[in-house]
Amino acid sequence: MTKGRFAPSPSGRMHLGNIYAALISWLSAKKDGGHWLLRIEDLDKQRCKREYADRLMDDLLWLGLEWEPGPIFPHSESADNTNNCSIPKQDTKTQAYDNTTYFQSERNEIYQKYFRALEERGLVYDCFCRRADLLASSAPHASDGTPIYAGTCRDLSAADRERLLRERSPAKRIRLPDRESIFVDGHYGPQKCNLARDCGDFILRRADGNFSYQLAVTVDDALMGVTQVARGRDLLASTHQQLFLYEALGLQKPQFLHFPLLVDKEGRRLSKRDKDTDMGYLRSRFSSQEIIGKLMFLCGMSPAYKPMDLQEAAAIFAWNKLPRKDIVVGGF
Repeated sequence: MTKGRFAPSPSGRMHLGNIYAALISWLSAKKDGGHWLLRIEDLDKQRCKREYADRLMDDLLWLGLEWEPGPIFPHSESADNTNNCSIPKQDTKTQAYDNTTYFQSERNEIYQKYFRALEERGLVYDCFCRRADLLASSAPHASDGTPIYAGTCRDLSAADRERLLRERSPAKRIRLPDRESIFVDGHYGPQKCNLARDCGDFILRRADGNFSYQLAVTVDDALMGVTQVARGRDLLASTHQQLFLYEALGLQKPQFLHFPLLVDKEGRRLSKRDKDTDMGYLRSRFSSQEIIGKLMFLCGMSPAYKPMDLQEAAAIFAWNKLPRKDIVVGGF
């Protein structure tokens, strides 16, 4: 049975692009009777706040996007929930997954265990580069502008390492081999890159001790039994890094399906700065059925706009209807 997931970062109010991502992943998992897991990716403790996570869960429930398993919503009911959604209950079977908590900020001991496994294999090294050094010496990734690490600290001498350790704490990077990574995306088809050239050694743990997204998401998806990862195409390239970690850690990898992004008229991805598409604005002006119907029309599932509930949306959802090019939102 399919187990999909939605894993947002609670750094502010969700916007239309976040809701679109939640909806597509929910429909993909639920269409054939699968489960949809919610995980709160709050590794960045400075930007991510628990009140934002509460608001995020409230918005999902208002739309009818119930999760199981996932965090227990802290309130008895959504303040203005027109869908009469039931509150998700904790799935007792999930206790097999390392006494699961669905907040990444509470899972450091789990990440440390898998980080040590990579260290024991000699795959981890200290990186003392400052951000300015990285930007100055790294080539941008051909597809998305992400800097590729030049390997400055990969082969430091013992003396240089000891000297730098006296000056500052290092980040921890993983050594990637000079070989191809190949996988077939469920929507965009065959994907190929050279790990050393196109990805570069990436960070596993920051200098401040916080674990990286790449390590945390790989470990969590595997331990939580996720079989399908449906997410925006902006994360397509990082799939190669995660697949390397799945292999190195001996973890079961899921199926990956990436979908096009919602963008504005200038081609910029929607963000939390776009107040006219955030959920506070949308909930004050539209019903949940109107929002769902609009998204289904925008992404090509429906030939004309009409309000619809989730059952109607699931009945017409199909991956082959989704475009590959990003979707322009001209206004809601």
